[in-house]
Amino acid sequence: MRRLPAAGLFMIAALVAAAPAVTAKTSSTPANVDVSQRHLNESEEAIAVNPTNPNNIVIVTNVGHREAGLSAGMFEGISFDGGKTWATKLIGANNDNLGDACCDPSLSFDQYGNLFMTYLFQVENTVPIVLSTDGGLTFTQVGNIVAPPQGTPTKTSGDNRGLFRFVDQPTVIAGHGEVWVIFNAGGPLFATGAPVTGAGQVGSFFGGEVVPNTNNCTYGDISIGPAGQIMQVCTLTESGQGGGKLFVNVDPDGLGPANFGGRIFVTDTHVGGFDFIPPQPGRSVDAEPGLAWDRTGGAHNGRVYLIYTKEVRNEKSDTDIFLRHSDDGGATWSDAVRVNDDSTTNSQFLPKLSLDPTTGNLAAVWYDSRRDLGLGGSGDTDGIANDDAQFWGAFSTDGGASFGTNIKISAGTSNAADSGNGIDFGDYSGLSFYGGLAHPAWSDNSNSTGTNPDGALHQLDIYTASVGIS
Repeated sequence: MRRLPAAGLFMIAALVAAAPAVTAKTSSTPANVDVSQRHLNESEEAIAVNPTNPNNIVIVTNVGHREAGLSAGMFEGISFDGGKTWATKLIGANNDNLGDACCDPSLSFDQYGNLFMTYLFQVENTVPIVLSTDGGLTFTQVGNIVAPPQGTPTKTSGDNRGLFRFVDQPTVIAGHGEVWVIFNAGGPLFATGAPVTGAGQVGSFFGGEVVPNTNNCTYGDISIGPAGQIMQVCTLTESGQGGGKLFVNVDPDGLGPANFGGRIFVTDTHVGGFDFIPPQPGRSVDAEPGLAWDRTGGAHNGRVYLIYTKEVRNEKSDTDIFLRHSDDGGATWSDAVRVNDDSTTNSQFLPKLSLDPTTGNLAAVWYDSRRDLGLGGSGDTDGIANDDAQFWGAFSTDGGASFGTNIKISAGTSNAADSGNGIDFGDYSGLSFYGGLAHPAWSDNSNSTGTNPDGALHQLDIYTASVGIS
């Protein structure tokens, strides 16, 4: 539920359920699994695979609070059999130790099997950071980022005055012996990190640092490099349908004494912070840039990748997914590589990128309207062109120089407006790639599995699949 500050303190009784393995499969798609199988909407998915046990997969998403008469909580699904079956529950509700969670979950496992999560709390100037050491079954708080007093210096110098008018879109990333969180602090982006030395061994988060030149730069991502350096990407500006420029900043020593450096321009996107396209008619989209930094020690070790949405012609709803890479820590960037391989002028949007730490290969996923020509049949639910969407993906095995034939991942076709979700499909999708298997998570109201209690083309359930690289 990004782009809107949280509001109010609330409580709710926890809901616990078990999701059986119910799948839908066609000859051209991987088996789809409806993870949530609950009434009303779930959207904005975070998913993570445990590298110490790849059969352990965790998904956390928003739930529709107002429509259900709820006041807090997020949906969680946990699998210990590679995504075949799921245990599900509401978390951040009923006075549990997560407090009254609002939305915007972000997840990251590290090499020790620590699962870190951040999210929006119902207090507008607080960003909690929680840790699970049992594969997502339980969480404990390890950090709580609050507004620093006026005059508090950053890691090296400067003043945090004026921060935390509200907080939004927190993102967590863990690995290389550290964990970082970055978020929109109601103006500039604000980042903090902590050392990690083993399972459950997390140090204190430092006071945080303002990322330079990031006022009105938001909707971004963060990644850790092979030397522990940190890169963030954000989109300027926050509002409007046109414009849209991507900038990166790099902290060259991570938890060391240096601060983030000045911003580096990467590319124009023609996608503003609220760019309305037919398949996202109520919520709109942003460029949704994402980062992945290769720390594998392989052929492309040190290469950082950036995925994003670009509108080919401003306000024509012809949006495509592109990837660039940098081999010099973000100082310069490659030409753009188009990820989607269709020949239509329909919309592709909300991409997610993940790098397989066992191989260095890349997986990308996104919502895709290529098959909605308004002519009926597969890809069209209502005879209107470009307002329905499916979920698609692709792999790169050559360091992002090219992507293979696109794969239709979702078995059915969804329509966000029919969901009544208020935020359509949401602001982001989910993806975790490990051991040659990509695990996406997306919002879906096609009812292709026959297990959505609201039926087809009503409220959204959370779907996933295991997509093997070929």
